[in-house]
Amino acid sequence: MKVLHINAVSGIRSTGRICSEIIEFLQEKGHKGYMAYSDGNKAKGHKIGTKLDHKCHALLSRISGKQGYFSVLETYRLLKYIGFFEPDIIHLHNLHGNYININMLLKYLAKKDIPTVITLHDCWFFTGKCFHFTVEDCYKWKEECNHCPRIHKDNPSWFFDKSKKMYHDKKSLFGQIKHLAVVGVSDWITEEAKQSLLKNGQIIRRIYNWVDFNVFKPVCAEDLRRRMNLEDKFVILGVASFWTEDKGLSEFLQLSKKLPENMVIVLIGNLKENIEAYKNIIHIRETHEITSMVKFYSMADVLLNLSMEEACGKVTIEALACGTPVIAMNSTSNPEQIGEACGYVVEKNDRDDLYRKINLVYRNRKNYYRDHCISYANKTFNKTNCLNDYIQLYHELSGD
Repeated sequence: MKVLHINAVSGIRSTGRICSEIIEFLQEKGHKGYMAYSDGNKAKGHKIGTKLDHKCHALLSRISGKQGYFSVLETYRLLKYIGFFEPDIIHLHNLHGNYININMLLKYLAKKDIPTVITLHDCWFFTGKCFHFTVEDCYKWKEECNHCPRIHKDNPSWFFDKSKKMYHDKKSLFGQIKHLAVVGVSDWITEEAKQSLLKNGQIIRRIYNWVDFNVFKPVCAEDLRRRMNLEDKFVILGVASFWTEDKGLSEFLQLSKKLPENMVIVLIGNLKENIEAYKNIIHIRETHEITSMVKFYSMADVLLNLSMEEACGKVTIEALACGTPVIAMNSTSNPEQIGEACGYVVEKNDRDDLYRKINLVYRNRKNYYRDHCISYANKTFNKTNCLNDYIQLYHELSGD
């Protein structure tokens, strides 16, 4: 069986690592897995486009309001590669990275009748343009997107609202693919997909994101604490690729004003805002070094996931695997990721309750949660089990 994954990045960030791990597992099982990607680590397969093409695509998208309608030449080259490779399955991940023409791609998949899997790492596949919709409380995607309240978010448009056209294009194009499997990475997003333009997919199924327990596990991080002068501190960790309001940045900044001297926040991820004035926040740029992340997770006393919109937060399950409890917002997939005695959920804008939950973890100490976190993560987000689910899905969809 030959499977081609198409994703914005290869080997980095959550989606890139997911693709790479599926490919490695396919090869271990005697199958062939390849990657088509626009950025990230070099992978066996096909690199799509150049930085110049990506910038041109992004500019045209912002001017026209249409996302994924450009990169014609680069998409033509990708289709030639697909024709040469002749995959049994095409597995689509994030296509909203300004690197591919989705109309050309989806028409080709329908014409060639290639069994297609899409994994919902966010909601973009079934909305007109939005990655998420819950903060705006917008459910137009169930019928027809229009007058988009997030027109200037996600991949922003400067002038025009083309959400209606993009919604109907997706509905038509996905409707033409006979053998379509839709994978949600949580129960929450899977149930949403069943009410969307993807509801007629041949297969709609939840397969959780996973962690590799040979990599993500508790490790000694005392040396890291010493280097960061955190030996006597209660460490509150936050992790994101890019820190924005949607990821809970303002909540961290407000929280820092309430913390006592023995508590400190460590924020990992790219950040535009200057936070030097917040003396109890340590900012570390995004890192793709997995061993470094394992040490940060192990060093932390608690992870805060303050995003209101998570399809299935990788950082949450990675922290749990390292024995670190999690406090998250009671929204989207967050509650189903936190098992009993693994942490807490708090309601939006309830900063007092958030502070109480942090102090509860402080009083109980990390060891109270550690074994529960590891056991729940191993049972629920087991890498081998989840990857076997994908292999089984491929076989079902292709009729092998």
